[in-house]
Amino acid sequence: MDQLSYRRHRFPPPIIQHAIWLDLRFTLSYRDVEELLAERGLDVSYETVRRWVLKVRAQVCSQAPALPPAPEQPMASRDGISRYGRSHCR
Repeated sequence: MDQLSYRRHRFPPPIIQHAIWLDLRFTLSYRDVEELLAERGLDVSYETVRRWVLKVRAQVCSQAPALPPAPEQPMASRDGISRYGRSHCR
């Protein structure tokens, strides 16, 4: 993955990366991420989290593996198969 530029950001890269990871990995709302960071003593607005995620999402999605082809049988009969890859890119 290409290196992201953290120039002109108020917070250090580990905090930005953690906020982005929370949003993309657990599909939390921006306000939920804001609350989780506030519990750790960080005053970050949900709008700031939104900007970080939008900045990184395009780069992450361009390098994520493609989704598998659509199943021919209903999902209910495909035990053990879950979404992965570009599911957060929609």
